[in-house]
Amino acid sequence: MRILGIDPGLAIVGYSILDVNTEKDSYELVSSGSIQTDKTKDDASRLNEISRDLQEIIKTFKPDEAGIEKLFFFKNQKTVIPVAQARGVILMVLSQNFIKAYEYTPIEVKQTLTGYGRAKKDEVAFSVAQIVTGRIPKLDDTVDSIAIAVCHARNKLCSPEQYAQN
Repeated sequence: MRILGIDPGLAIVGYSILDVNTEKDSYELVSSGSIQTDKTKDDASRLNEISRDLQEIIKTFKPDEAGIEKLFFFKNQKTVIPVAQARGVILMVLSQNFIKAYEYTPIEVKQTLTGYGRAKKDEVAFSVAQIVTGRIPKLDDTVDSIAIAVCHARNKLCSPEQYAQN
């Protein structure tokens, strides 16, 4: 199963492509990166850039499903609306390409990867490095997208018996 993990944002969208073998509990990082929009452009142009780049990623890697971070709680009220707009564009692109999107809160992702829903970023990054084969990137948004993809694989694709063994 090929999973597209997405950490949405207007300035930066982290993405990753994981090949998952649930029988072997293996997670291979095929590709990862970020869509970084031009901050000098208006929001509509930036959202269009996210749409175009995500279309290209989907065309290139042909994921079966996607995991995306769900808006749960935002400390910074200035960023919640732009992130929600970016999520809307991302969900639309996934739907246009017939890719089912599964949404996970940051707490769900952290709980799945570390066993603790309030884990810090470095703890999540450490767990990602232990679980996934392939070179793990440095950018937080990209690491978060990998964590989201792993969370999806473990929550939706593994049987309860397989997950209990891990």
